[in-house]
Amino acid sequence: MFPADFKQQMVVLNGVELNVVTGGSGPPLILLHGFPQTSVIWHRVAPELARHFSLVMPDLRGYGDSSAPPGDPEHINYSKREMAKDIIALADRLGIDRFALAGHDRGGRVGYRLVLDHPGRVTKFCAIDIIPTLDVWQDMDTAAAVSTFHWSFLAATTPLPEDIIGQNPDLFYHSLLQRWAADIARLDPAAVEVYLEQYRDPRKIHAQCEDYRAGATVERQYDQANRDAGDQMDCPVLVLWSTGYLSDKASSPLATWRKWATDVTGIAIDCGHFIVEEEPRLAADAMVDFFA
Repeated sequence: MFPADFKQQMVVLNGVELNVVTGGSGPPLILLHGFPQTSVIWHRVAPELARHFSLVMPDLRGYGDSSAPPGDPEHINYSKREMAKDIIALADRLGIDRFALAGHDRGGRVGYRLVLDHPGRVTKFCAIDIIPTLDVWQDMDTAAAVSTFHWSFLAATTPLPEDIIGQNPDLFYHSLLQRWAADIARLDPAAVEVYLEQYRDPRKIHAQCEDYRAGATVERQYDQANRDAGDQMDCPVLVLWSTGYLSDKASSPLATWRKWATDVTGIAIDCGHFIVEEEPRLAADAMVDFFA
């Protein structure tokens, strides 16, 4: 689904094998996808971004064609801290010292954790349609608990969510895509099939439950430690958020992000959660303007 001159490779590092797509030319820009998707989410913005940047688009551990190591009792294996180490190791393997970074959904959580844990590596960071994990849990009310039920469900003790989802994974994950998109017809059906295909592998279902278990446990601790220490991200931050998804859950995403960084700007886009697929031209233009 990417341009013909893009390259795909499998890279072994930090105890996992990552599927990585690269293409374009210019300063390096690493793009991190979210749940329940893969690096394919970037297929509509990649041609434009590749005119300005050298793109690196991995499947996160436990997603897509990357490997899915088993979870552990403390959920460290799927913490965003560990996933950020994957991305740092990938950058090092590719000979990239400093890079721009964008992340959607869970990829955005990997992104801000990477910026906090590895100061000096990221020149600019774009967070797409999220607020930090600690704030999500602290702001949880009845409406948010209902609309984001998957946060608690996926974080439930194994193997309950894995067994329930495994009975009909297409139904579960397709329902999430449908809930979060303004109109699921705006997503490429071939891309949707790629997203659903990964869940034919029970290891991917388990891995992504572990991702959410980490978010409910160790990642809250990591975020709280940064908050208590007064740590802030050391690079400019652009927040892209959707009027049809995040704005329903965060009254002021910019105010929340300004707890975490001093240089924060934002753009609201009229669409559902999948901004780079639903409004690729607006998303690409915003990212080019910010990163250029």
